[in-house]
Amino acid sequence: MKLKVTVNQIPYEVEVEVDETPASLPPVYIGAGPGGPATAAPKAPVGGHGVTAPLAGSVRKILVEVGMSVHAGDVVAVLEAMKMETEITSPVSGKVSKILVEVGAAVQGGDQIIDIT
Repeated sequence: MKLKVTVNQIPYEVEVEVDETPASLPPVYIGAGPGGPATAAPKAPVGGHGVTAPLAGSVRKILVEVGMSVHAGDVVAVLEAMKMETEITSPVSGKVSKILVEVGAAVQGGDQIIDIT
């Protein structure tokens, strides 16, 4: 499995071998951040093209605003999981129509976090 990780704001691509199937691994629970209790993002697509969380974690940064134009591949948010940051990129070019999470929100892999039309 290939992952992109950022350490001290330097991106690295790493390859990880997993001896166990993901179903046999214990669940990971993310607690509330310093801003109070975290809220979960919706799973169902809102409309347009959804930017989804690739893994469970906590929303660390949101780098876009509603109405902002983005290009495919632009970093739109950063998730933190197990003290590691993961940059989330836009799959398409367009305008940000909705931001569905707040900084500190807990998300699961596959949750939509931003809508782009």
